[in-house]
Amino acid sequence: MTHATPETVFTYGSPQLKFGTGASAEIGYDLASLGARSALVVTDPGISATGLPQRVAEQMKAYDVTAVVFDGVHVEPTDESMRAAVEFAREHGPFDAIVAVGGGSSIDTAKAVNLLTTNDGDLMDYLNAPVGRGLAPSHALLPLVAVPTTTGTGAESTTVCVLDVLSLKVKTGISHARLRPTLAVVDPDLMMTQPAGVTAASGMDILCHALESYTARPYTSYDRKEPAERVPYCGANPISDMWSEKGLSLLAGSFRQAVAHGDDTIARGDMAFAATFAGLGFGNAGVHIPHACAYPIAGRVRDFHPADYPGDEALVPHGMAVSLTAPEAFRYTFDAAPERHLRAARLLAPGFDESQEEPRDLLPRVLTDLMRDIGIPAGIGAVGYEAGDIPDLVEGALKQQRLLATAPKQPSAEDLSGIFERSITLW
Repeated sequence: MTHATPETVFTYGSPQLKFGTGASAEIGYDLASLGARSALVVTDPGISATGLPQRVAEQMKAYDVTAVVFDGVHVEPTDESMRAAVEFAREHGPFDAIVAVGGGSSIDTAKAVNLLTTNDGDLMDYLNAPVGRGLAPSHALLPLVAVPTTTGTGAESTTVCVLDVLSLKVKTGISHARLRPTLAVVDPDLMMTQPAGVTAASGMDILCHALESYTARPYTSYDRKEPAERVPYCGANPISDMWSEKGLSLLAGSFRQAVAHGDDTIARGDMAFAATFAGLGFGNAGVHIPHACAYPIAGRVRDFHPADYPGDEALVPHGMAVSLTAPEAFRYTFDAAPERHLRAARLLAPGFDESQEEPRDLLPRVLTDLMRDIGIPAGIGAVGYEAGDIPDLVEGALKQQRLLATAPKQPSAEDLSGIFERSITLW
């Protein structure tokens, strides 16, 4: 693809980062350093039941920071659950800062609360077009401290807030640089009790973040933009590549071990690093086809219940949904950047015997071997979808134009239909 005026500039952004065992005990100090005297702690009922959010809130008192805990986050948040969180914040605020304690659901809900308590309007005003209006916030947001308790989403590093729009049965998001957390506090101790099923699903989110950002179209393939027009997802670039490669290398040695032996502190620490590193990569380069396909897979679920997730409602966890079309998506994108797909496969599975594989099949094979080993379902058919559902899934994926624009080759509706069809059964 050639352009008369190709882009010559890429942007890179990241939160401040505090990493290590015990880092979560220092949040009161961090907030006081930011000038905060009051904070809203945002979490979900499962994390709240462990007492962790309350402990974080209590520790703030030593630094004269008062805290209110909201523990009503919905796992895989919806527009309704986010509006409820915003109303709670408006009723109990104002606050000087927001602290998210939990997985991506809590961090994304905190981002929405931060946006809508500092800016006018409703969620639909800020949701990515064509689902919403795609408006940018006009006012600065509060300091946001993100404290992940799962190794997966990388939400502590990114500018993105993801949610289900219930009336449309579609998952979409809000993306703007102002949503990026001010500080990411990554404490591996908080992730030691993550169940195997959650570790597997959220770990596939890490993996796809790294793979999608590494294989995203390069920033130089875009038309030159004015500064105000540049978006956080600017395409693969040398800095995002570095983080993605490191994330893949960490996953190669830790992913299976962390799922099978959750008490392995080294594997858990490496997964925490990988999640943050992959977030630092895709939070700038972007993600593409597997994530675009994942949103309707999650949004249209009927009766699938994943292992180790709380509650009785039907759910395809985000990372699991992303993984289910990833092998076929990367088979489709291979010819756009063969060397990147091969390099990614070799980072993820060093020493893999390539002699029996066609180059195009190497990354899909490495992925399906891993997915089978860690207990991921064997395709979209295993979570309840049939061939007759594919037109609806394609329609939902096509609504994710912000993501599809980052793909190294642009899929048509027919291309996406083929990816879904071949993903009904992966092995």
